[in-house]
Amino acid sequence: MRIETFSDEQLAGQRLMVGFEGQSFNDDLRELIGSLFVGGLILFAPNITDPDQLQHLCQDCQAFAARCGQPPLIIAVDQEGGPVARLKAPHFTEFAGNPSMRDEDDARAFARTTALELSTAGINMDMAPVMDVAPEDFSGIMADRVFGNHPGHVARMGTALIETLQAGGVMAVAKHFPGIGRTSLDSHLDLPTFRDDLATMEPIDLPPFRAAIDRQVAGVMLSHILYAKIDPQWPASLSPVIARDLLRRKMNYQGVTMTDDLDMGAIVRHFDIRTVMRQVVAAEIDLALICHKGPRIREGWDEMLAQTRQEPGLGRASVQRILDLKQTYLASAPIS
Repeated sequence: MRIETFSDEQLAGQRLMVGFEGQSFNDDLRELIGSLFVGGLILFAPNITDPDQLQHLCQDCQAFAARCGQPPLIIAVDQEGGPVARLKAPHFTEFAGNPSMRDEDDARAFARTTALELSTAGINMDMAPVMDVAPEDFSGIMADRVFGNHPGHVARMGTALIETLQAGGVMAVAKHFPGIGRTSLDSHLDLPTFRDDLATMEPIDLPPFRAAIDRQVAGVMLSHILYAKIDPQWPASLSPVIARDLLRRKMNYQGVTMTDDLDMGAIVRHFDIRTVMRQVVAAEIDLALICHKGPRIREGWDEMLAQTRQEPGLGRASVQRILDLKQTYLASAPIS
């Protein structure tokens, strides 16, 4: 498909990655894919029982998208290892998590196994690696999810994982830009505020993301953190200053950017979904994640459609980045 043939409705839908309920193709998926034209799906543990079920689910979703004349779907999952792993034993390999990895060989071993299991099942994106840096002896929310407390080590481990995942045909996503390793409030619950300025963050938080960009990481996820000395109004996931000016322009990231889950407390307790979508467009963020079934998906699509018609150039640029990524990793269904 060529982007010139896309309707405004398709352009709006391609910028949404959404969650759903159920373990098989159903009417909800039929509406999300066939009526809202979503560009991606994200799976959680309740969507998954065993490899055969998962493979059938992914195949059925992709087949329906093709029948609807849609590009192939990005199908994503959080499979970091440790406490964040949606695919569980005994059907899938479980790993102890990032803090337990000693060296780059460990990271590559994790990524090889994970890429094989995900790609065999039909999942083509892993929301990993975590590129946050947590200080030593700091009991923040990321302590059991980070590679370590030194930016160089995190960069080496993360890029080994990125290279191996992507060599295995699975898109990697570096998260949570520009870094949440030194926060203590959980953004699942409310909006944390981080008070260091950019000059302080430059040598600590940004090097792993620069390394990920150098390795052509497929995606970068923006955090739901308010960096008060960088943008006092909007969290990174809604911030033109951080997502557009810092990540896209200053750091020259040309891949796909995405929000963290817009159903998290950091967002829903402070912003309505229409304001959120306007900010996603203003920040030139490509994919908006709405990870749970509910009216926010339709409302978000409605506002994204309105913004697509109001800012057609920005909308097409984002969708073209998404299509370019799909062309690279989903070559079984070529698009242009």
